[in-house]
Amino acid sequence: MNGQKLMLRRRPLALGVLAVALLPRQVLAHESSVQRDSALLLGTRVDITVSHPDAVQRQLALDAAWQEMRRQSEMMSRYRSASQVSALSRAAGSAAVKVAPELMQVLLAGQKLARESEGRFDLTVGAYADWAFEPGQARVAESSALQRQQRLVDYRDLQLDVSTMSARLRRLGMRLDLGGIAKLPILQAGLRRLQSMGIRDALINGGGDVLCSGQLQGRDWRIGLRDPRAPEKLLGALSLSGGVVAASGDYERGFERDGRRYHHILNPHSGQPSQGLNGLALVARDVDAVNGWGAAMMVAGAPTARRWLTAMPGVEAMLAGPQGLWLSSGLRGRLTSA
Repeated sequence: MNGQKLMLRRRPLALGVLAVALLPRQVLAHESSVQRDSALLLGTRVDITVSHPDAVQRQLALDAAWQEMRRQSEMMSRYRSASQVSALSRAAGSAAVKVAPELMQVLLAGQKLARESEGRFDLTVGAYADWAFEPGQARVAESSALQRQQRLVDYRDLQLDVSTMSARLRRLGMRLDLGGIAKLPILQAGLRRLQSMGIRDALINGGGDVLCSGQLQGRDWRIGLRDPRAPEKLLGALSLSGGVVAASGDYERGFERDGRRYHHILNPHSGQPSQGLNGLALVARDVDAVNGWGAAMMVAGAPTARRWLTAMPGVEAMLAGPQGLWLSSGLRGRLTSA
């Protein structure tokens, strides 16, 4: 990045972001050891807040974290023609493609989740290519197109060879979409880069996925959880000194048409936006415990999500859907007023 800071003017967080960092204004305004940077990355706004007395060390660490996250984002984006993910899609039906270790880890994690979720999560949903959810470009995919594309969606046709660090999509026309599982590892890479450069107290918020370590001026970081049914309101706040809050919902990228809400989390079995839940938040100490499960649970719905959660020790959850709001007992006990 040639030392250039990635900065944006401050702007309100979108109401669709279900997890937000609650940073006291007086801390950001008067505390010289606290610094906050923002940038557009991974198709969303990413905020980094760090606390360290040395301004030079803070800036060096922030620049390094942005550089690492941007490197991995560019590698895994399906929207960049030069990315390894795009190369895999172009080579579908033919040769295997060499991939970087970071991408291989994401692909392996996605395949494992696909098996454990019985296909509710599927890395090959990129074949449903006719949807558009960006403002001003909204487009509903035709049912006939989804039926044709459905034949190209099957995680079992993604072949991985760790011994040669290569991957292959077995059938022509298949496409990868890592949107549901790549963001948290990329944010985690940024946090690790900060830590490697001496920043112990840090928080990264990327479109509602929040990772943190240490504290803010001797106090735990506070993370607010929005109510997906009324996203202008907070359900409460969590205090964390390390861990992850992974949020998914139908608010961040989507649109209304003819009285129906269309959003970017697609059911792999139909190509239609999921209808099982409106939003959820998963809280854990480790990224690996929750990565990708938000998308799978959005597709599966509350009853199946709650069944899965019984086999996920150390994970607390908030689920919101047509049947109402459900909080795991551990999360209910930790939420305080925001």
